[in-house]
Amino acid sequence: MTISQNIAKVREKAGLARIIAVTKNVEIPKIFEAIEAGITDVGENKVQEAAGKYDAIKSKYPQIKWHLIGHLQTNKVKAALKIFDVIQSVDSIGLATEINKRAEKEIEIFIEVNTSQETSKFGIKPELTVDLVKEISKLSNLRITGLMTMGPLTDDAEKIKASFKKLRELRDNLQLSGYVEIKHLSMGMSDDYSFAIEEGSDIIRVGRAIFTTEA
Repeated sequence: MTISQNIAKVREKAGLARIIAVTKNVEIPKIFEAIEAGITDVGENKVQEAAGKYDAIKSKYPQIKWHLIGHLQTNKVKAALKIFDVIQSVDSIGLATEINKRAEKEIEIFIEVNTSQETSKFGIKPELTVDLVKEISKLSNLRITGLMTMGPLTDDAEKIKASFKKLRELRDNLQLSGYVEIKHLSMGMSDDYSFAIEEGSDIIRVGRAIFTTEA
C-alpha cells in the first residue's frame, strides 16, 4: 500500500471526520506525499521536531494547518506559538495562562482530558474539566473549540468505546453549560479510530495507518 492508498482507506472508514496526519518521526518527502494525496492537517507531538520541518512544509504548502497533539511544557509555549495553529493538549490553567500571555493573536485550543484515567497519560480528569473550561474561557487570547483524548492502551473494545463516550458526554454537558461552544471531538488514532468515529469523533489523529507502506 502506498501513502495515497493508505489515506484513501482511512478516509473511507472515517467518513466526514477530519484526518490529522501525525508526522512524528516521518521524513519530509513522505509528508509532501501525504499532502499531495489530500491531507490538509498535520500533527506533531514535540515542538522541537515540528520546528525542524515547519519551514520546508510551510514554504511549499502554506495552507496546511498545524496541530500540537503532544504535551506542551510552559517553557516551550513561545516556540510553539510560532508554529502551531491549534494546540490540542491544554490540560491546566497554568499552561493556558502562559499561552494567553505569550499569544499575539487569538489561538485555537482543545482541552486534553484523561478519560481513561491512566496515570501514564497527560490530561485533566473528566470531573475537573468543566471548571477548567470556565477558567480558561475568561482568557481573551484563547478560543476553546474542542476536547481531545487518547484511548486506553487495551484490546478491550468496550473499554476503548467507553473512554470515547465519556468525552462526548463531557462535550454535551459543556454545551449545556453555555460557557463555550465545543465544536470538535479529537479522538481516535491508528488502532482505534473506528471506535472513535462510532462515538462521535469528528477529528482523528492518524500516523502509522498513513505512513506505514509496503516495500
